[in-house]
Amino acid sequence: MAGEGRGSGLADGTPAAARPAAGPEALYRQTLAGYGADANGLVCGFHFLPGQSGAPLGTDEALRWLQRPTDDTDPGFVWLHFNLTHAKALPWLQAHARLPEGFFEVINALGSRSTRIERDGHTLLAVLNDVTFDFSFDPNDVATLWVSLGPRLVVSARRQPLRAVDRLRAAVNRGEPIASTVALLEHLLGDQADELQRIHRAAADRVDDIEDELLARRGTHHAGELARLRRLTVRLQRLLAPEPTALLRVLGSPPRWMAAEERELLRHAGEDFSVVLRDVLALQERIKLLQDEAAAHVAEQNNRSLFALTMVTVLALPINLVAGLMGMNVGGIPLADHGHGFWIVVALIAVVTAVLALLALRWWRRAP
Repeated sequence: MAGEGRGSGLADGTPAAARPAAGPEALYRQTLAGYGADANGLVCGFHFLPGQSGAPLGTDEALRWLQRPTDDTDPGFVWLHFNLTHAKALPWLQAHARLPEGFFEVINALGSRSTRIERDGHTLLAVLNDVTFDFSFDPNDVATLWVSLGPRLVVSARRQPLRAVDRLRAAVNRGEPIASTVALLEHLLGDQADELQRIHRAAADRVDDIEDELLARRGTHHAGELARLRRLTVRLQRLLAPEPTALLRVLGSPPRWMAAEERELLRHAGEDFSVVLRDVLALQERIKLLQDEAAAHVAEQNNRSLFALTMVTVLALPINLVAGLMGMNVGGIPLADHGHGFWIVVALIAVVTAVLALLALRWWRRAP
């Protein structure tokens, strides 16, 4: 299954094999026109009926469904997923989706975008952060998904392709039935928790390798990588962890259309996140300890280098002292008239230097 926003066909469902050949310029224009979505920014849409898999919806079918009267007896619900980088996506949603104003306000908000689920009148508003589809262990590869959820309509919007949405879309395309809008949100949260667990496992494996090298005193160049991994875990914990107070408020005062089993689904999703986040916090502590260990190794190496530099200075002290004395060109210099005076002085300097070298070698071996 291709990535979310990176399917093997056109946005209207045309398979790749049926596309006419296009040169680089035509493909570039097609990319600019589509942004991984159709003409109105719709990446994918599905209509779910009880006990059945989701049926794909285009913009026209979604518009006809949205224009149905509120007392329509359709037992199913619709999920519409939009790409906000498309210029027509937000205007289309504002004109046809009848979403609460809070949904558009939180999309345009410049402040905190921590993961949370809160009630907005008769709907639920979710702000979910997940890693991008091309995630490469960079702390900046985290993007936001905005979700408005009612009893019969789920609208999600993003600016970058996300892993959790891609997994949910793949599950729907495989024919997995989803009973309700809350079940879809729970599935999305579960996929997000699984992705966070995968990142934690990969980061923990790398930390294990670094720890082995540090304990073997071979890892003296991992300070930058440890700092990057710690920044990654801190950012994931800060952005992906759902706000517990907001979720508790939703569970304590849910919309009237939410059944008891649906509240239980959200509670289980919050518990799954708590388990994963405890593992992430434990990994943060391990990385902090390894940073201290790496700093101690660097300090030890600096001390040994300084000790070696000091010993070299001490070993050079006799010859420098004698050279300074002999270079004064004053009367009374010892052995000035002796036929072997030069060699006698050289022998004395060699003996003193050898004694100092033996002492320095002994101190070096005793050093930790």
